[in-house]
Amino acid sequence: MAEAALQLDGVTSGYGEAMVLRGVNLTLAPGEVLAVLGKNGMGKSTLLKTIMGFLPPRDGQIYIHGRDVTRVAPYRRAAQSVAYSPQEQAIFQDLTVSENLRLGLRSDRRSAAATERVTAFFPFLGKRGRQPAGTLSGGEQKMLIMARALLSNPRLLLIDEISEGLQPSVILRLGEVLRRECATRELTILIIEQNVRFALSVASRYAVLARGEIVDAGAVGPGAETAIQDHLAV
Repeated sequence: MAEAALQLDGVTSGYGEAMVLRGVNLTLAPGEVLAVLGKNGMGKSTLLKTIMGFLPPRDGQIYIHGRDVTRVAPYRRAAQSVAYSPQEQAIFQDLTVSENLRLGLRSDRRSAAATERVTAFFPFLGKRGRQPAGTLSGGEQKMLIMARALLSNPRLLLIDEISEGLQPSVILRLGEVLRRECATRELTILIIEQNVRFALSVASRYAVLARGEIVDAGAVGPGAETAIQDHLAV
């Protein structure tokens, strides 16, 4: 069996005395896309922050590409070919679009080819390279964050609520990009979403997070959307 791209064994974490995640178990195979869905306040963003190391777990183990990273600093996890697209608008607003993209490069080698590949996904970025990133619309800033993450050529990509506030046409384009990257590069993705249809359009499996615990999981297929919506309605 191939070594897991990401594995969580009984991970518990939270803020101060408040426990948000409780004994979470997840495993993603290389090239797999897992959508984690749930209502606000159920621990979805906390899950990604714990995986990245911004929030240390209280219990459990985290493995990335077979390596135990439970006590490893965030920058060392990123060095394991991990990219993170946060829900917050995490761009440098005073830098230009091109300068923000360059921050996604692991080195300047082949930077032109890598940038050309990513701007082909989102053409407006190539046309506005000299524009201050802070003057982009909210949706455009999210595309910049995603492009910067893809520019690092990650093996594991963590995405938090990328579709929130985006126009339907942009959501469709984003889905196309993610599916293409998975098909051509065996990219593994853990995507946190509330947009069930978008999440299921790119994922092969889903998990529902409620009150910090996985309450349902399965393969994407007939009946998956109904099962998820039933959980979200509770």
